[in-house]
Amino acid sequence: MKKIQMVDLITQYQKIKHDVDAALMNIMESAQFINGPEVKSFQAEMEEYLGVKHVIPCANGTDALQIALMSFGLEPGDEVITPSFTFIATTEVMALLGLKPVFVDIDPDTFCIDPAKIEEVITPKTKVIVPVHLYGQMANMDAIMDIADRHNLRVIEDNAQAIGSDYHCADGKDRKAGTLGDIGCTSFFPSKNLGCYGDGGAIFTNDDELAVQMRMIVNHGQSKRYYHDVVGCNSRLDSLQAAVLRIKLRKLDEYINARRTVADHYDRFFADFDQVKTPVRGSHSRHVFHQYTLTLDGVDRDGLNAYLAEKEVPSMIYYPVPGHKQKMFAHFGSASRELPVTEWLTKRVISLPMHTEMEQEQLDYICESVAEYLKR
Repeated sequence: MKKIQMVDLITQYQKIKHDVDAALMNIMESAQFINGPEVKSFQAEMEEYLGVKHVIPCANGTDALQIALMSFGLEPGDEVITPSFTFIATTEVMALLGLKPVFVDIDPDTFCIDPAKIEEVITPKTKVIVPVHLYGQMANMDAIMDIADRHNLRVIEDNAQAIGSDYHCADGKDRKAGTLGDIGCTSFFPSKNLGCYGDGGAIFTNDDELAVQMRMIVNHGQSKRYYHDVVGCNSRLDSLQAAVLRIKLRKLDEYINARRTVADHYDRFFADFDQVKTPVRGSHSRHVFHQYTLTLDGVDRDGLNAYLAEKEVPSMIYYPVPGHKQKMFAHFGSASRELPVTEWLTKRVISLPMHTEMEQEQLDYICESVAEYLKR
């Protein structure tokens, strides 16, 4: 049996090697490394795939979040409502801009922000809601947008883990993740469902004015060369990464279906284990399984993690320390917030290998290894 990886990027590359190598060689020969034709083509193809007016490529997903917040013209001390159960980048950029992250609890089934908790913390300083579509599952955007509309708040979707997901809107229409709020942000980190071979990110919007603002911010605040209208940054997607992403974008739906097939197998296998709760697939969206995350009850999670390592089965704990408990936010006094669902889950979740190249023999071995521990 081939060695099991959390994400098997080597085998995935072998299947697209010819196209990738040719595309990269063309760029090397043209030497158009920055803002070349590949970047412009990727931008246009991403806009078509998402059904959105504007895609602004940038250097990484963290920059995407920061640039989105910068485009709103917020003031230091303004508040941003967001879940605590997510990767630190979501809230790190808020602190960098002098904003105050206001952490709220999550839905125990979807792991996404609980809309019922949002209105409880809205104050006159609240300006933005940042839902995170975690593990490939979308937050309840109908409820979130309703709250934002009633309170005149902006919405930024952190879509780093759910690119390609479809949201079934209350009006009967389907829209892609990242296109429902004012702005959507994503990361193209190599392990993402749509990943490049380095760092990369993008911002999405249907708002023409925000698009103009963000295009300036990503390029030193320039409206035209050497004319700087706003304070910006240097955040560009290079041509080599764009070339890889163009190839992978054409296969994204195929990749998503492969992940869902793996998830189906896991679901069936663990259905009869009372100590294990498999991921809930919300009715409002299509889960694209960036991660496959079990919730354990009455099981030593760290013991299972160590046991799987002994069996050479990789597993990960996303995320052992929630944002409101991180030392970097101690000055906000956020550690005193009571987020019972978040804190319960941080002690009980574990993610199993999930990628597009999983073989049946590997899947069987992973499931049997977990079962061995659960039956001890």
